[in-house]
This record gives sequence, C-alpha cells and structure tokens, in this order.
Amino acid sequence: MDLVLGIDGGGTGCRAAVATQAGDILGRGRGGPANIRTDLAGSRENIVEAARLAFADADLDPALFITTDAVLGLAGANVGDYKQQLEAILPFRNSTVENDSLISLEGALGDNDGAIAALGTGTVYLGRRSGQLRPVGGWGFQIGDLGSGARIGRDLLQETLLVHDGIRAGSPLAELVLDRFGRKPGEMVEFTTAAKPADYGTFAPMVFEHAAKGDVVAKRIADRAVADVEETLAVFDLAPSERLCLLGGLAGLYAPLLSQRYRQIMHPPLQDALGGAVAMAARRFGTAGGDHG
Repeated sequence: MDLVLGIDGGGTGCRAAVATQAGDILGRGRGGPANIRTDLAGSRENIVEAARLAFADADLDPALFITTDAVLGLAGANVGDYKQQLEAILPFRNSTVENDSLISLEGALGDNDGAIAALGTGTVYLGRRSGQLRPVGGWGFQIGDLGSGARIGRDLLQETLLVHDGIRAGSPLAELVLDRFGRKPGEMVEFTTAAKPADYGTFAPMVFEHAAKGDVVAKRIADRAVADVEETLAVFDLAPSERLCLLGGLAGLYAPLLSQRYRQIMHPPLQDALGGAVAMAARRFGTAGGDHG
C-alpha cells in the first residue's frame, strides 16, 4: 500500500499524519521538538517517532516507511543546508523538507491567493499570488520578529524600566510588572540574562488586555506592534479578492486591532499546518499529483 505522510515540526514538538495517496488521513502521532537548525539529529529522531505513532494509530506497520512519501514543514528549514542534511537521513521513500510557513500557508489558504501572518512568540509571513511565493520575516527575536510576543514582552520590560527611572509616565501595567519583580529593577535585568523568546512572550497577553482598558504604557506598545504588523502586510499589497489568515497564539488578539483594509479580507484558516503538509504530500506524490520523482 502506497501512503503519504505529512509532518509539522517546530521548537516545541512535531505532529505527523499518515494518509492515503488521495490525502485521506488514517492516523496521527506526536513527537518531541523538530527545529532542524538547533538539533538536526534530535529532530530526525522525534520525526521518526511521530511517524511511527501515526502508523500505529492507523494500525499500520512502520516497515511501510520505505514505500511512504513525505512532506515535512519544519522550523529552521529556511536557512543553511539543514533541509538537505535531513532529507538524506530520513527513512521514507521520498522526503521533501519545506519551511514550516509553507505548510501553514497551504493549510490556511488552500488554492486561494493571499497571505498568512503567523503571530506568536515569533512572527513570519508568507504570501502567494499566481503560484509565486513571497516570504517575509522569520529572522528571529534578536534582529527580527517585530510584533511578536517575544518583542512585545521585551518592550514591556523596557518601558517599565523607563517608568521606574522617571523618563516616562507610569501606568497600572507598569506597576504590575514592577511588583512582579519585587520592585527591584536588578531582578528584571537578571531575568533577561537567561530569558528565551518564549519567556518574554508570556508578558504579551497582558499588554493587549491592558491596552483595551486604555493603559498608556500598554497602548503605546500595542499600537507599535500593530503598526509593525500592518507595515509588513503592506508588502503583499493584498487585493480585496485575496485572503489574509492570521495564525499563531496572538492572532485572536491582533485581529480586531488591524485596520478595516485587512479585517475585510481576513478569513479563518481552511485547515491547520499538518493538514497543509498532508495536502502537499498528496498533491506531489499521491493520486492528486502522481509525481514520485
């Protein structure tokens, strides 16, 4: 039996779905992190385990890996030669590794033109028009990811220190943050020593919450973040007939804050990233495409 496999992998885990060549999902499985830039060998192990569990869920023998074609959308596939390294060591008959934003776009838009904005701990954007892809962003917390949860959280800590030093006017949110760190700026600085993007990102929801109440510090940060997102979306010059899908943990917080131009073309995703990977695998390798090259 010829099968196709879709994989969606990132820094927190990976998901697999085994399907018929027509794209009908038979079983699903989960595995550990699969960011191939930070841990290639560990990613391969977790991908194979997720695939094994998907086969088990479908009551299929993992020995069928050798007749299974796979599309994998993975974090870290957009830099270096990590995707080529991984493709060479996977156990599947044919493996195509893509950046995770591509399977997200495939799942969200289906055959439609438009763009996705993945707004979570980080940010990444991808547009498609007449089959041509336009990736934007995804460069990481240190030098990119404007409007991300990590950048919003970092900005909140920065603004709080400006309030503490009397440079800017305070607000209830700034007071909450100071209280969280025992009103000791040194503790806040110490937090940043080992903080990862996800640690900063935990502060983002409270920024949107307090901005809705008119908090001046929160509103300043949220307004800047919305402007960053809209400035990026403007690159795609989306037409009224095209679709915009917001994805990620902050999507629901951003949606009502974007201008009418974007709200009127906003649509819920047709399916998730894993569904997008399966659809791509079926089209490329299955009866929908028939390409086994």
